[in-house]
Amino acid sequence: MLLEISDRELKRRREALVKELSEQGVKAYILFSATDIFYLTRFAFIPTERPVALVLTAENRAVLLVPRLEEEHAQEGARVEGVRSYPEYPTEKHPMEYLKELLIDLALATGPLAADADGYGSPSGYRGPRLSQVLPEVGVSVLRGLVEKLRVIKSPEEVALIQESARWGNLAHTLLQEYSRAGLTELEISPRASMEATTVMMRTLGRHYRPVAFGGVGASAGFRGQIGLNSALPHAVTINARLKAGDVLVTGAGARVGGYGSELERTMFVGEPSAKQRWFFEKMVQAQEVAFAAIKPGRQCSDVDREVLRYCQEEGLMEYWRHHTGHALGLLGHEAPFFDVGDETVIEPGMVFSVEPGLYVRDLGGFRHSDTILVTKTGIDFFTYYPRDLESLVV
Repeated sequence: MLLEISDRELKRRREALVKELSEQGVKAYILFSATDIFYLTRFAFIPTERPVALVLTAENRAVLLVPRLEEEHAQEGARVEGVRSYPEYPTEKHPMEYLKELLIDLALATGPLAADADGYGSPSGYRGPRLSQVLPEVGVSVLRGLVEKLRVIKSPEEVALIQESARWGNLAHTLLQEYSRAGLTELEISPRASMEATTVMMRTLGRHYRPVAFGGVGASAGFRGQIGLNSALPHAVTINARLKAGDVLVTGAGARVGGYGSELERTMFVGEPSAKQRWFFEKMVQAQEVAFAAIKPGRQCSDVDREVLRYCQEEGLMEYWRHHTGHALGLLGHEAPFFDVGDETVIEPGMVFSVEPGLYVRDLGGFRHSDTILVTKTGIDFFTYYPRDLESLVV
């Protein structure tokens, strides 16, 4: 069973990026994105105020610059040809000066060079010069999204990992529904379901399982605050609400396998739903069906969102609409492209999306299912398979 990306797959990715570098006419590409560094090297780390940079040369040589505290970690986990470290940040000599020295040692300092950003950025207190300031005589081209473009079409290995993630998300959600009862709080239900699903997952997958998570680890399921009237807030936060009869619940479940995740969301009810709740639930399910039918290779992502918006307009639902129909996912929970009227990306086989049109009704609740799908040559395949009908979702 595949539980992490293979060295052969890493080789394919790097070769694809090197080909792009050749077309751009640069000697090397410098990456600061933790997600993209993992994608190319399988090195997963915690981004902080301390810069980490990957230098990939046009000859397909990869060298990492890391803080000293990451040196052994990088030497053990990164699939690269070299690891260079600097003492600490901020210290007397700024890490960007160490990056300049690395480029000089690699005979790259005369350029031309490109980078995914003009320097490192972090919300953890980092301050430092831009790359163009450190190498003013070279001129560094900022080429954003080169790796992101590679990540759009998922390889067979990526598909397998996302599919495995969905399998364990399904288990976590099953347990979440089983343990959801009126009178219990969110923090009594979610951790229990998540821990039990993760335990079964680890026992089943064995000692080679690595979540390599950009976010949570293992399998998880919860409500993220979308309980009762708060379910009408698409991105609510947990307030440890107590479930009570009549509540609408919007759930979320998933798992991390080899760095990859999936998305499963359902609308559930505590006790028999009212006629009004049933009505909005059925409209939401139909909106999702409209989206499923619109996803076909050759169409644009914007077409899918337009079809859902057309349905909402015809049914008089626009006042309850809050967000686009879905988004790509893989290493991150939200990736490009998006099922949005502003995204004209052509849909291609191998893309993986969430499909999640929602309706949000003040003083009643929120109504959203989310399923993870794979675009195929003829349409879509489902990775998530939890029941979507109302009768199966009453607790």
